Amino acid sequence: MSRRFNIAILSDIHYAGPTERTAGDDYETRAISPPLLRLALRLYREHVWLRYPLRQNPQLDRFLSEVGRVDYVIANGDYACNVAAVGLSDDAAMESAKECLGKLRAQFGEKLRVNFGDHELGKFRLLGTRGGLRLRSWQRGCAELGLQPFWRLELGNYVLFNCVSTLVALPLFEADLLPAEKPAWEELRAQHLAEIRAAFRALRPDQRVLFFCHDPTALPFLWRDEVVRGKLVQIERTIIGHLHSPLYLRLSQLLCGFPVMRRFGHSVRRMSTALNEARGWRDFHVLLCPSLAGIDLLKDGGFYTAELAADAQSPARFQFHALPR
Repeated sequence: MSRRFNIAILSDIHYAGPTERTAGDDYETRAISPPLLRLALRLYREHVWLRYPLRQNPQLDRFLSEVGRVDYVIANGDYACNVAAVGLSDDAAMESAKECLGKLRAQFGEKLRVNFGDHELGKFRLLGTRGGLRLRSWQRGCAELGLQPFWRLELGNYVLFNCVSTLVALPLFEADLLPAEKPAWEELRAQHLAEIRAAFRALRPDQRVLFFCHDPTALPFLWRDEVVRGKLVQIERTIIGHLHSPLYLRLSQLLCGFPVMRRFGHSVRRMSTALNEARGWRDFHVLLCPSLAGIDLLKDGGFYTAELAADAQSPARFQFHALPR
């Protein structure tokens, strides 16, 4: 009988350390000046998304107590709340991420593999111009948190590896960049794409891939790459995060091909561009791992476990574990 491996997958923990918690749960709406926009965002955050975004730390403790014995754990990005919206260059976000990853590493040690999310690197807020990508966030993530931009794990005929979605989709984040840092980001992107191509090019015909990508916005960029597209048949699942709830994945699939909206700010333009190109997600066989907290509308947070047969003769068996609030 082929050896079997058990893997746990979690994403979008959004842990709030002591300093980030002092910002208050309305930190984002307070920054919006137009009253109607502020009201709309407040209602959305309170009734659909998360009323208390800085109070979800117990969900990580629940995961740690309920996950059981596994061979490996994959964390697919977004460890801090990123209140300042500039990623790990902000000391408060770094404090949150360190505390979050410290708990994961204390329990899983060498079994843990960690991916970058967009909250580690920074981005503009939804309805404002505050924040953005910071090169120091990348540097601190690698040097101080020990995040590996690319990792590869071979389990029999299964190969697991990742991409940094913000790097892959960097053309969509151009407005988030500081002009002086743009060349460095473009060089990092070129290096990362070379790593991804090499990993796909090295696949043997009998190997199956579990691919980890935080934000599915990156997938159309990979689909357009000839090397990656030639190996899509070997991707059994692409595990994404970022969307927090299966509701948003269903809406994204429903709205694929949606026209790009250019008049409502950079964030709306970026998201509508992602919807416009969402057809490209299909060939990657996407599976959403929601946030541990889910959204307030559905209370649908949780994590996944996967059981893999080393010979890859049967598909991996994924099981969702709800953590209802």
